[in-house]
Amino acid sequence: MPDEWPLTEEQLLVRRAAREFCRREAAPRAAETDRGRFPEETIRAMAGMGLLGLGVPAEYGGGGADAVSAALAMEELAAACPSTSVIWAAHHSLVCEPIARHGTGAQRRARLPALTEGGMLGCFALTEPGAGSDAAALATTAARTEGGWRIQGGKRFITNAREAGLCLLIAATDRAKGHRGISAFLAETDRPGFEVARVEEKMGAGGSSLGELRFEGLELPPDSLLGEEGGGFALAMQALDGGRVQVGAQGVGYARACLEASVAFARERVTFGVPISRHQLVQAKLADMAVAVEAGRLLVLRAARRKAAGEDFTAEAAMAKIFASDAAQRAADEAVQIHGGSGYLRDSPVERYYRAAKAAQIYDGTNEILRLVVAKRLTG
Repeated sequence: MPDEWPLTEEQLLVRRAAREFCRREAAPRAAETDRGRFPEETIRAMAGMGLLGLGVPAEYGGGGADAVSAALAMEELAAACPSTSVIWAAHHSLVCEPIARHGTGAQRRARLPALTEGGMLGCFALTEPGAGSDAAALATTAARTEGGWRIQGGKRFITNAREAGLCLLIAATDRAKGHRGISAFLAETDRPGFEVARVEEKMGAGGSSLGELRFEGLELPPDSLLGEEGGGFALAMQALDGGRVQVGAQGVGYARACLEASVAFARERVTFGVPISRHQLVQAKLADMAVAVEAGRLLVLRAARRKAAGEDFTAEAAMAKIFASDAAQRAADEAVQIHGGSGYLRDSPVERYYRAAKAAQIYDGTNEILRLVVAKRLTG
């Protein structure tokens, strides 16, 4: 079906390149990756073709693409391999983009080429055992020292925790100031005092790690501060807005993959002498899935266009993430139902999306919290 808004030639090129990349690299490894194997070859290939740093300015090794192009690429990655899309979402939206936006020239030159061309992954460390949706309740602290900063505390549910070479962490620098006393820092993960304390066993997207980080006397130099002191909360919220656009695109990709698999299966599976695609109850499920894919994509593109134009997109990002991730969960549920017993088996691609889609309703802001964001925009 045609896009509601015309895409530029550059955006179409990115989508075609991402689709071909996924067909060649990501999709063939998706089942193995989901079983817990980190997709090292895929990430290396992403760096080689410029996808790893797609939205980073070209002068720092990135592709210089806009937010619409990034959303289109995310849809393709998610449709091909949920794990790879989760890895890239955290790396690109929550680490690369904030450094490109808020970093000094020296920070950009020192960090971004490694994160784009070099294949180094980043992780974004905000969530704590007592601070998830309530991000201002951080317990992790950053104290000034003669040599820079000392970080003390820990983080939980951190994507790419095991593989990341660079961590963008959020810590309290002045508790008395509330969210205005929160700052952002860049920390190499091989520094003394930086520990991956635990890697979790997840329900889905098994190729992407989710871990617990511990900071015990982590010493950072003065130039590790990203942005202004006290500006970390705003930086994190801005990064998460961008991340929500990408999670929306991810949801569209999940739902689209479920729809495509279900249509193919329904055409082949025969009951009572006809393909099940002829049965009206199955047709209704397929139609609802198609509507959700198209509507979700429009919401994602709307939010991405506002981001690319430099306009406020907080509510639009929340709407896109809510709708598309909820749609992905429903589509995956219906896809398993259409496939019947075969859809319940571990070698079925639709059960892979069934497990992966649930997380999209939780990370980068739960859908319950995001409904409050939308409501606040409506009611003031």
